[in-house]
Amino acid sequence: MFYDSAMNPLINPIFLHGCVASIQFLFLIVLFITWVWKRFKLDQTLVPKQSSGCLFYKQTLFCSLVLSLFNLVLCFFNNFYWYRNGWTDEKIVTLLNALLGALVWLFVSVYLHTLVSNSSTGSRKYPSVIRVWWVFFFTVSCYSLVVDYVYYKKTQDLVSMLFVSDSVSSFMGLFLCFVGLSYKTEEEFQSNNLEEPLLSSGVSRGGVASTYENASYYSLLTFSWMNSVIAKGNKKTLDLEDVPQLAKIDSVKEVYPVLLNKVESLGNGGNQITAFGLTKALLYIVWKDVAITGLLALVTSLTSFVGPYLIEAFVQYLDGQRDYKHQGFVLVAAFLVSKVIGCFTQRHWYFKLQQAGIRARSAVVAMIYQKGLTISGQSKQGNSSGEIINFMAVDAERIGDYAWYMHDFWIVLVQVGVALWLLYRNLGLAFIASLIATILVLLANIPLGNIQEKLQDDLMKSKDKRMKSTSEILRNMRILKLQGWEMKFLSKVTKLRDEEQGALKKYMYTLSMTSFIFWGAPIIVAVATFATCLFAGIPLESGKVLSALATFKILQEPIYNLPDSVSVFFQTKVSLDRIATYLRLNDIDSSAVSKVSRGSSETAVEIINGNFSWDSNASSNPTLKDINIRVNHGMRVAVCGTVGSGKSSLLSCILGEVSKISGSVKVEGSKAYVAQSAWIQSGKIEDNILFGREMDRERYEKVLEACSLKKDLEILSFGDQTVIGERGINLSGGQKQRIQIARALYQDADIYLFDDPFSAVDAHTGSHLFKECMLQFLDSKTVVYITHQVEFLPAADLILVSSLILYLAKRVRTGHFDSGENGFSSLVAGPELDFDKVLRDGRITQAGKYNDLLSSGSDFMDLVGAHKEALSAIDSMGTTVDQEQTGSSKKNTNDDQNGKSDDSSGTKAQLVQEEEREKGRVGFSVYWKYVTTAYGGALAPLILLVVILFQVLQIGSNYWMAWASPVSASDPAPVTSSTLIIVYVALSAGCALCVLARGLLIATMAYKAATILFHQMHLAIFRSPMSFFDSTPSGRILNRASTDQSAVDLQIPYQVASFVFAIIQLLGIIAVMSQCAWQVIVIFIPVAGMCVWLQQYYLPSAREMSRLVGVCKGPVIQNFSETISGSTTIRSFDQQARFQDTNLKLNDDFSRPKFHAAAAMEWLGIRLDMLSSFTFAVFLIFLVSIPEGTIDASKTFFSMVKIEKYPTNIILNFYVYQGIAGLAATYGLTLNNLQGWAVWTLTNLENKIISVERIFQYSSIPSEPPLIIESNRPDDQWPSQGEVDIRHLQVRYAPHMPLVLRGLTCTFTGGKKTGIVGRTGSGKSTLIQTLFRLVEPAAGQILIDGINISTIGLHDLRSRLSIIPQDPTMFEGTIRSNLDPLEEYTDDKIWEALDKCQLGEEVRSKEGKLDSPVTENGENWSVGQRQLVCLGRVLLKKSKVLVLDEATASVDTATDGMIQQTLAKHFTDSTVIMIAHRITSVLDSDMVLVLEQGLIEEYDSPTKLLEDKSSSFAKLVAEYSMRSSSSYENLAAT
Repeated sequence: MFYDSAMNPLINPIFLHGCVASIQFLFLIVLFITWVWKRFKLDQTLVPKQSSGCLFYKQTLFCSLVLSLFNLVLCFFNNFYWYRNGWTDEKIVTLLNALLGALVWLFVSVYLHTLVSNSSTGSRKYPSVIRVWWVFFFTVSCYSLVVDYVYYKKTQDLVSMLFVSDSVSSFMGLFLCFVGLSYKTEEEFQSNNLEEPLLSSGVSRGGVASTYENASYYSLLTFSWMNSVIAKGNKKTLDLEDVPQLAKIDSVKEVYPVLLNKVESLGNGGNQITAFGLTKALLYIVWKDVAITGLLALVTSLTSFVGPYLIEAFVQYLDGQRDYKHQGFVLVAAFLVSKVIGCFTQRHWYFKLQQAGIRARSAVVAMIYQKGLTISGQSKQGNSSGEIINFMAVDAERIGDYAWYMHDFWIVLVQVGVALWLLYRNLGLAFIASLIATILVLLANIPLGNIQEKLQDDLMKSKDKRMKSTSEILRNMRILKLQGWEMKFLSKVTKLRDEEQGALKKYMYTLSMTSFIFWGAPIIVAVATFATCLFAGIPLESGKVLSALATFKILQEPIYNLPDSVSVFFQTKVSLDRIATYLRLNDIDSSAVSKVSRGSSETAVEIINGNFSWDSNASSNPTLKDINIRVNHGMRVAVCGTVGSGKSSLLSCILGEVSKISGSVKVEGSKAYVAQSAWIQSGKIEDNILFGREMDRERYEKVLEACSLKKDLEILSFGDQTVIGERGINLSGGQKQRIQIARALYQDADIYLFDDPFSAVDAHTGSHLFKECMLQFLDSKTVVYITHQVEFLPAADLILVSSLILYLAKRVRTGHFDSGENGFSSLVAGPELDFDKVLRDGRITQAGKYNDLLSSGSDFMDLVGAHKEALSAIDSMGTTVDQEQTGSSKKNTNDDQNGKSDDSSGTKAQLVQEEEREKGRVGFSVYWKYVTTAYGGALAPLILLVVILFQVLQIGSNYWMAWASPVSASDPAPVTSSTLIIVYVALSAGCALCVLARGLLIATMAYKAATILFHQMHLAIFRSPMSFFDSTPSGRILNRASTDQSAVDLQIPYQVASFVFAIIQLLGIIAVMSQCAWQVIVIFIPVAGMCVWLQQYYLPSAREMSRLVGVCKGPVIQNFSETISGSTTIRSFDQQARFQDTNLKLNDDFSRPKFHAAAAMEWLGIRLDMLSSFTFAVFLIFLVSIPEGTIDASKTFFSMVKIEKYPTNIILNFYVYQGIAGLAATYGLTLNNLQGWAVWTLTNLENKIISVERIFQYSSIPSEPPLIIESNRPDDQWPSQGEVDIRHLQVRYAPHMPLVLRGLTCTFTGGKKTGIVGRTGSGKSTLIQTLFRLVEPAAGQILIDGINISTIGLHDLRSRLSIIPQDPTMFEGTIRSNLDPLEEYTDDKIWEALDKCQLGEEVRSKEGKLDSPVTENGENWSVGQRQLVCLGRVLLKKSKVLVLDEATASVDTATDGMIQQTLAKHFTDSTVIMIAHRITSVLDSDMVLVLEQGLIEEYDSPTKLLEDKSSSFAKLVAEYSMRSSSSYENLAAT
């Protein structure tokens, strides 16, 4: 009895705590009123949220939460204690004091979090009401502690609970008083140490140092090293620079060299590596993690069986069989310790596995990238860039993800072995039935695994085909839109997706059947075991049954996961096979070219008896035969010839890109290479020119001047800091080519190789480049250049001619030849060579100076004759070139170079922006849209119903076994054995059917949703305007089409189902536990609240890191795609190491958020596990604290309540059946796992649903105008005249960019030919894009035959126009599909078109004729031949309006003349609009339009413009004539 009326109330603990309870109640009211008032005031003033600067704010908040939780626990302990020993009014007062204390401190925590953290005032003090309370609390706690001591001295009766409570309160109160009375803020507290972090910081400016690498043991154990990242994520949206760096051991820069060395040692240099060898190499780099996680997995598995092992003893204890004093608390302690150890080992097991997976993925990606840098051209033809990207985006990712499942197979065996031992211990020989049933289930893996492997292989192959096609289409979207083919190619992608969906559908339904078998496995094992007990006469007691059920429940998880493990195993095996096959492909033969450092001899390039072939297997038919060349340092070598003659192959021989069949090639010194098709990296112009070298400002400026780039940079808003879009999309063809040349010039190499660099620039710029670059800047360098411009050949002193393969011209620096040692005979090795003899089949046929070859009458004469015939057109117009005119032209050139654009409209912004990502919480609308995508969401309620029914039936079956089994063999059984088994089998069968129904419904919904989302996104992408592709790197689109679509196909639906299932299971467990002890709900509610709070605290960081993973993957794919397309250029500059370093950095940038997201998941998991373990421990303590006799075997299935009235209190006595209490404990064993799983699945779902969010983002791209406007369709004969009327046309590429065309007004007369000329970047190609409405006018309009083209559908417009584009494009497929992708013409028509464009004989010579294969990008056809295919397309289409956008840039003069004649013959009554760099191509035009800086400078007939010697057109013609004369030869000789 605590209360004594004779005692002074001031020293009576009960009276004191009653007073404190009253004061706490009053304080709670005051605090609530203050909080509401301040909260309203804050809302009214709209105070922005900011982090608190109060001293020890986090520690104070934690202290308040601990006091709240402590009082709550004290309340329950008091309840158990006094419930057992009787109640009094005084005890109820004490209980209320503890309860009010819990509420007060919880409210203080909320008050601190919501008000202090939102404080905007200058003061950083805690609120006065809080500080007053802390002082009062500390004072009263100290006083109470003294009273406890006095009371003990007086009565010798220590109230232990009150003493513990007052001690804890005094200690906490002391700390709170200190922070409450200290006004110093954290900022002030640290102000004296400001210099130290600045001076000693080890963090580089590039990011935050690794918190993992420097963490203490305790921090590593509890994942506290993640605190700073998670806290920062709650204050702001995380960016990549906020995510710490990887530890050194996790960086791919450390891991990749180890993997590479191991692969090379296992695969004889790497090219013989097998999937098994690659697996061994990967295990080598992560073996420590594998060993550690194996040990952790073993400990986790063993601790999981402690519960089933002890559950029988626990049930016996509840039945009153006590072996020793405090046995119940010992059992509770054993349960709790095993759970805590299991929690820690499991969390670190999972984390270390993910860490190993991230490491393995990064290393594999680096290997794939390195292979892309070294793979041969022949091998590349069999693997498109889309397929190789899939290796990186999907297969490597899958290898990394397999780490999750690495130990599953042997862990299952351990778990099965321990489970069988437990079953043998409890049920005797009945365990044999369990063993047989388990073996049968495991054996079912073999056929199911084989089926899944085949389906997975089919799925990946079909995905590869789709990605290959998608990648090619995205690269060439401009030509598709110009031709009006985008919907046809969309149907091609859709058809490939249909093939993929067929494999996906089979795979998903097979997975459903597999899940049905394995989810039914524990039920099968249980039924088999209990039925065996029945027939063998083994008694089924409730303790043994519960132990067996707990064992089955633990076995349930690995067996449930087994189908996933099997599926992922075979998926990973397929991926390893695919990657190993790729790694075995042939590399460029590094020994094909002997590379020697400069200075060892006078020879720069030497080929002796060289035979070369692009196909290494076709040695009998080489591409180049018996090539013998020697080029000394300081020579200039020119290569020319007809289309397809092998000019580029010669340069490839020097570069080592072509397979060498025989002979030798030697190159002395460094090389620089300019490709025929410009290869530009996305990034700044400056970075493209520097190309990895340090900035030398003087040389840089000289290079810009030589390449005519200064004016272009002045026009661009950001100059050389302008970010270039993918493949140089926001640059003209000429600008791209000149940047390429500038890149080569800046390298200061010894040998320069140019593959027709002047084709893509206008005549004026071309002459400037030849003079400034070739003749002056590279005056002392060795230069080998290919050109179609014959006017550049007179500068050479020697020309070698081969009619089929090669025309080679050499220019010797001395300016003369002799037959001596240093003369021609030594330059062209081969004594059998006869200069007058023409050797066919690829041998060099002629040699001599320019004039000598002209007079000899040869094939070379045909080439030059075509050029002279074109020049005669200029002479016929009476154009003269005098020095004054030339000087005037040069003067204007300089003026143009230094001119500036006067257009300043538009806000400055880069065309290519950072990838947009959603921020903040994933909206509910995303979930709702996804769930309702398939069948309007009709299947979702059915799935929910089936899952609920499954849980009800499963709990019901376990309830039945617990209730219907006697507690001991001596007790009577409630039902007969046959009834027991029959009912259990029926309930279990219902469970199995629910599993099957759930699997089939999920598969159906997932398949339908994936299909709809795919079509929505791809339709939006294909219908998006060209500006979207200009500003969006294809890597971003491919990332969504590959990675995000894979997540939607196979992961997200099952994540959604897992979350729903986890929540329903969790509610089921709480219901079962509450059946025995309703008080557990009171504990569960605040614990669940804390779990939700932790999850909400963690989620912002996890969500943003997951988004960063998606954002950072795009640059990896984009960089890889660019590297593959530019591998020849990269190798020629010997820049492989730099590009690999860039890839490694991008890989680490991708791994950083992925690694920390995994760690954050375990940070959350370990805290949730502790809370769940606490809940379970309280529940068990309640059960063991219930007085003996309360749990009675004679009572019914349900809990019964007996109410007894006493004068001063009410007693609630709970009579609970022991079996049901044991069942509740059995379910409680999995509570922490399930509670953690529920939150984990929710978090993982939010991370994965970002893929759906990203797909929705691209499904809502603003679309182009309609393809067809039914109300305004032109008639079938439109355009009948072909008259194009341009009125006040203004065009810009984006709202934030300057005008490119600035008010054009002119008319292209129907049936006439109009030539458009102007320097590079003057707006020629932009005008054409506007005509096809790739770019919509900002103002003005274009009319064709009186119809405003902006008022009709895009398909109606583009299908009536024809174009031969600047960049000749062919698609993978056949000749037929390239000429007629819409399948509108007969074979006869196609052959006729091929004959007209001079390709008929070439195609007939091929085995497949019209079905001859075309590889990706038409790589097996020369650029000139691709241009002729484009000519064939327009000959088939034969539209009234034909546009030629520099269509002859990639062909020689003779072929150009042939194309012009063909067009003149077959398009006599059509309107022809021609952009041409060759002036001779536009001289026969009816009208010439001269553009300058987006304005019309001149528009008249060429004759009239030439009559005016001051006209810009006349100056261009004069410049062209000048460079075509022998003046270059004279200039070169000076």
